[in-house]
Order: sequence, then structure tokens, then C-alpha cells
Amino acid sequence: MSTHPPISISTLQQWLEDGAELAFVDIREEGIFGEAHPLLAINVPYSVLETEFPPRVPRLTTRTVLLAEHNQQGQRAAHVLNALGYTDVHVLENGILAWQAAGLAVFQGINVPSKAFAECVEHSLHTPAISPEDLNRLIHDKADYVLLDSRTLEEYQRFHVPTAIGVPSAELLYRFNDLVPSPDTLVVVSCAGRTRGIVGAQTLINGGVPNKVVALAGGTQGWRLSGLKTVNDDSTRYQAISNPAREAAVERAQDLAERHGITSIDERTLSQWQADDSRTTYVFDVRDVSEFASGHRADARNVAGGQLVQTLDLWVGTRNARIVLNDQDGVRATTTAHWLQQLGWEASVLIGIDREALARPPVQADWSGLEYIDATTAALWLQQGAVVLSADRSAGYQQVRPHNAQWVNRARLDGLRKQFGAGRKWLVFAENIALARGVVKDLLDQKLEAYVVTGDAGQWRSAAIASDSRVEVPDDLRIDYLFWLHDRHDGNAEASAAYIAWEEDLPRQVGDHANARFRIRA
Repeated sequence: MSTHPPISISTLQQWLEDGAELAFVDIREEGIFGEAHPLLAINVPYSVLETEFPPRVPRLTTRTVLLAEHNQQGQRAAHVLNALGYTDVHVLENGILAWQAAGLAVFQGINVPSKAFAECVEHSLHTPAISPEDLNRLIHDKADYVLLDSRTLEEYQRFHVPTAIGVPSAELLYRFNDLVPSPDTLVVVSCAGRTRGIVGAQTLINGGVPNKVVALAGGTQGWRLSGLKTVNDDSTRYQAISNPAREAAVERAQDLAERHGITSIDERTLSQWQADDSRTTYVFDVRDVSEFASGHRADARNVAGGQLVQTLDLWVGTRNARIVLNDQDGVRATTTAHWLQQLGWEASVLIGIDREALARPPVQADWSGLEYIDATTAALWLQQGAVVLSADRSAGYQQVRPHNAQWVNRARLDGLRKQFGAGRKWLVFAENIALARGVVKDLLDQKLEAYVVTGDAGQWRSAAIASDSRVEVPDDLRIDYLFWLHDRHDGNAEASAAYIAWEEDLPRQVGDHANARFRIRA
């Protein structure tokens, strides 16, 4: 295996500031990353590197810096990326220790840049809010208000504040006139905490709606902390948009684009950008999933505009890249672009769904060196003393796994040879086959006879492979799971209060907004 000369923290700092494209990627598992990471680093865990890295860093010549638990893991990951075709991969010497030794800040949580941005929006633009108690009085008095829940519909359907209508953030301005026919109606925007409610409310304000708009302080968590109950038995979501509402939304979006300098491009420009080997261009269809399913560009990935703003680091891994937002009339693309631009990104709008657009060949891993066996063969080999491992996520392993299977994570394979000895077959199970492939690949690199077991739990049981009853993985081993305030939506009031306080404190942690590349304006 070739080695990559590590780079120093000073070099990384220079690259973060030089304005050229850079993928700064923390390859530690989610649970470790979420406890302490640099603000501008995205997380692509080593356990899923081959499948999750290419969509977020699609250009093979992108300058890339990996932050790993230790230099050896960084070298392994760099070798994996080289095998995928990436040609400019570097490893930060001593990883997170070097970052912290330089006195640089680390952050807890996930999607931190987007959440910090929302809090900075409130600080800069003074987004108004309503307390849970005041909203509850409006509900009780049947006042003239409408409550819009800006989370995903899946989140909304699990629980929400009574009387809320499920309207994901990118749909708010688009469907506003259908949802709020009177300019005298108070509009309240809610989410699970603070940030999507703030961005949703400020979207309507920036979009120029005539109504008074406020965010629900603390969202569903603030509601529960006030001793009020959420519900899940009266779900109401937005309906098909009317032509008058669409026309009003288009007019508002055009005004928003003019005020914020949002550029619209045509197909020719996009083709030129995609042909440019020196720059990365991401294309996202920001309509809802049903619209996307009815027809879309083959080169576009689907993510609702509000979620793209809220979870940008899950979709875009190359800083200083171009982002193109696509929809049929420009409304949701424009509202999304105007936030991404303020987040510090180059965002443009492409209006119209070209179903004839050609897909770009994806970067794919070469798994040809792996061997696969079915559940029937695995059952036989287990009787002959094969080692049995489960590579599923720890949460899944705790629910279902083959009898006596030991849970493993690809980032923690060192020491298994000593534990189980050589000269045996190693069978790796996982309902997510990508996780099994990564483990088997690294076991083969250790010269062990390892196999991917195909199929799911039902097929394993059909082959008479017994499954164990619920088994707990010790918390300190579950490096793929972030325990930090993990039960805030499950009735833990202390965790909810701590989470809301953490969100409110993010502007202080970030410091000068320029540190995060924010450019906030109404």
C-alpha cells in the first residue's frame, strides 16, 4: 500500500482560506465525529467510504484532506480513494489532535454549519418568535392564525403541535397563498427545535408575504418543555397548488432573486460547467419526492430545498464548488439558492425539468476481489467453526443478528486476528451489503479468508441460521451512534432543554460570521 505524505495543520489552514476547491473530510465514525469536529469538515465515515464519498465529492481531481482517528487509518482511507480514482488526496497529520493542539475550535452535534447559520440569521435579522404559551392561547381561543410545521413530512407525522399543517420549508413560500388566504392571519412556523422554524419564518418574511410571521420558540421541544402535549392523530399536509398561488409565488421569487442577485442559468451554461474538469458542479432537484418521481433530470439528485439548507454537509462535500438548483418554475430553487448564497456558496437556478438530460457516470467502487456466499452455505460453514461477524449499524445489530455474531465496525478491525486466530473462514453478515463489503475488503487486506454473506435476516432464518434475542452493544463501542442528547425527542426534558440552549449558543461558538463564510442579509 502506497503512503501519502501527511500535511500539517498550517497547510490545511492555508487551503481553507485560498478560495480554491477543497474537500475537508472527517472520516471518523458518526458517534466520534458528533462529539468534536471542525466546523467546516464534512463527515464521511470510513465504514461507508466507497459508497458515500463519491456523491459528495464527485470530481476525481478534487483537492481532498482527510481527518482520521490516527495516521494509519488516514492512509487506509487515502488508499481506498485512490482505488476509486481520486488523485489529489492528503491526510492531516495527527488528525483531530493536531486541530485541537493548534487551538482551533471543535463543535458537537451534526449539521452544525447549517444550524449555526440559522441562529446567526435570527441574530442578524431579528426573526420574531412566539412562545409556546402564547400559541397555546391562540389555539384555545380559535384565533386567526395558521401553524405551519416546516420539518419533513415523515417527522411531522410522528408528532407535531396541535393544529399544525405539514409544509416542509421549501414549500412555504411556494404554497403560501393557498395555505394563508387572508393577509390578516398570523403565520407561525414550527420545527423540532429552533433552526428550521427560524429559516422557514424568515423565508416568508424575505419573500415579502403581507402577513405577520413568527417562529415557534423551541419548536416541538419547546412546546413539550412548557408542559404541553404534541399529537400525531390529526395529520394534515399541504395539498396540490392552485394556479393563483403558483403565480403569486413566482412573482415573489422573482423579486427575491432580484434583491439577492440570484443568477438563473440555461441548459447550455450548465453543460459548459459540467464539462469543466477544473470545477465541481452539483445539480439538485429541490421539488418534493413525488414530483421528482414523476419526471426529472437524470443528472440531478433529489433533496427538498429546506433539507438541503438544513443538512448541506450531507449532500455537498467540496467547498467553493458550484451548486445548481432545479425545479419547474424557479420558486423553490430560488428560495433555496438565496439561503445557500448566504451560507457562503455559489448557487444558481435552472428553471425547467429537462427529462432528456443525460446522467453523468457515477464513481463506483470495484468490489470484484470479494467473494460472496448465500445463507445456506454460511449455515454449513458456521457448523464447521467459521468466525461470524455482523457489520450492520450497531442499532440494527441490537435488533437482529445471526447467533453468536460479534458486532464489528470497519474502523475497529485491528485485533480481530488475535482474538479469533487465523486459519478459519470469516463470514460477514449485514443487511446493508455495503457495510459487509467494506469489512471483508479490509479483512482480505489482513490476509484472512473472508466472505460476504448475501441476503437479509429473513433469508438467514430460512437457512436455519438462528438469531439471538436482543443484545446490547456497550455504549463505548458504538462509535457509529451519537449519544449526545440523543433522546431529546423521546421525553427527556433535560436533553431537550440542553439542545435548545446549545442551538442558541452557536453564534457565540462560531464567533465572527466570516469564520463560517456566512453572508446574511434580508
